[in-house]
Amino acid sequence: MIKPNLKQLIIYLSISCVAFFFLSCNDSSTSSKDHLVFRYNEHANINTLDPAFSRTLQDTWVANQLFNGLVQMDSDLNITPCIAKDWTISEDATVYTFSLRNDVYFHKHKLFGKDSTRIVNASDFEYSLNRLRDKKVAAPGSWVLNKVQDFRAINDTLFQIKLKQPFPAFIGLLSMKYCSVVPKEIVEHYGSEFRSNPIGTGPFKFKRWEENIKLVFRKNHDYFETDETGNHLPYLEAVAITFLPDKQSEFLQFVQGNIDFLNSLDASYKDELLTSDGRLRENYNSSIDMIRGPYLNSEYLGFYLDSKIPEIQSKLIRKAINYGFDRKKMMLYLRNGIGNPANGGFIPMGLKGFDELIGFTYQPEKAKKLIEQFKNETGIRNPEITLTTTSNYLSFCEFIQRELEKIGLKINVDVMPEATLRTARSNGKVDMFRSSWVADYLDAENYLSIFYSENFAPNGSNYFHFKNATVDSLYNKAFTIIDIEERKHIYTTIDSIAMEHAIMVPLYYDEVIRFTRKNIKGLGINPINMLDLRYVQKD
Repeated sequence: MIKPNLKQLIIYLSISCVAFFFLSCNDSSTSSKDHLVFRYNEHANINTLDPAFSRTLQDTWVANQLFNGLVQMDSDLNITPCIAKDWTISEDATVYTFSLRNDVYFHKHKLFGKDSTRIVNASDFEYSLNRLRDKKVAAPGSWVLNKVQDFRAINDTLFQIKLKQPFPAFIGLLSMKYCSVVPKEIVEHYGSEFRSNPIGTGPFKFKRWEENIKLVFRKNHDYFETDETGNHLPYLEAVAITFLPDKQSEFLQFVQGNIDFLNSLDASYKDELLTSDGRLRENYNSSIDMIRGPYLNSEYLGFYLDSKIPEIQSKLIRKAINYGFDRKKMMLYLRNGIGNPANGGFIPMGLKGFDELIGFTYQPEKAKKLIEQFKNETGIRNPEITLTTTSNYLSFCEFIQRELEKIGLKINVDVMPEATLRTARSNGKVDMFRSSWVADYLDAENYLSIFYSENFAPNGSNYFHFKNATVDSLYNKAFTIIDIEERKHIYTTIDSIAMEHAIMVPLYYDEVIRFTRKNIKGLGINPINMLDLRYVQKD
């Protein structure tokens, strides 16, 4: 049974739901094969359809349907061929040479001439990567080429990239949507409006976009990939995305069968859908499937070490916070057991370098002693810190606030919009902040770059303004080491130094959790929470 508050919401939203259903099911571009249309809602909206600007998860999801790159990542995080059918790496690990397929076509567009399309060649990759690092374009993904010295099309089917120095994780960077191939003639025709007129090579092609209302993709019948039996992908005929901003409304649409897929778990409906130990409730077993698995996402609280606040500057207080609350209890109480308590370091479970022994466990008495030591050394009798968060994570911060009050530390919780907090964090305007770090590529260096002193915010991701000579030396050394086991030792050492200085409070290592209607097959999950609709079937 739906809880009383949800019943009331259903009545209250009935008119909105009818309108939503009308928009979803009576679109002329999808109605003819409605049983082959995959529908989902994006409550956070979509900013762009241009892969060079796909910096958020929701933007990356849509880019993944429209575009391809040289390589791609499978569900087990292996780098596999895509438009490049194979590649070689020089002995000094600085030159990558890619051999391209000759059967990959751009989506049809009148600007391509009488054939309405053309084959992708190496010069298209040369153009796309030059555009990515063009300062006039100012693409947020330009950083993926920081280690690149040069690249060029040798001929139509050979493309070469030369690095400034060996970088073992580089091939993983190329799997990011930033590095997708785009056609020069289309991009230059539309200019900045390419964001809403995308032409790529992906399994789906753009149909129409009414911003904040609906986005529709249609099947690309010329797509080059096939399944293991030789059937052309994708199986679906279309993708329809709506933009209801309220997560509980999204949940109701899912329960009613108006959308096929629900990503993640929100406090507004978690207890309606899941038991306290994270199992799907019995009344939904007949209509909904749940899949969950590791997610390379570390949720944390950070400290701005250049703050003038004595409590922030004190390692005693920072460690007391780490020891002062029960992460396991927090996960059971606020997430129904979805996710793993972060008793290790910043590197999440699933990446080489993770070590559960270098972090903090729940030790309230030790936390109390650290606070007393701080009081005795500073003369501050009532230590106090302001923690800034967004509304989505308010419950976590209030839980920590209550727990730390028990050990003698007052926490004030300040709530900001996400964009405002992001700016304030980058500019050192918040002393203590909640944040998260999702893996951009499959190497722990991605996480440890946040501790490197040359990455001080706002020009980098070191929001803490943490500087340590040993960390900097080890971080630079890791780039010269090919062997992953040797790099793993370096990564663990860096992580342990950061934990020893308690510059952050790891909260939990997230899990991917997806809910689908029973008639959806082949969606699957992966540790970077990428949405891959190529193999999805809708019965």
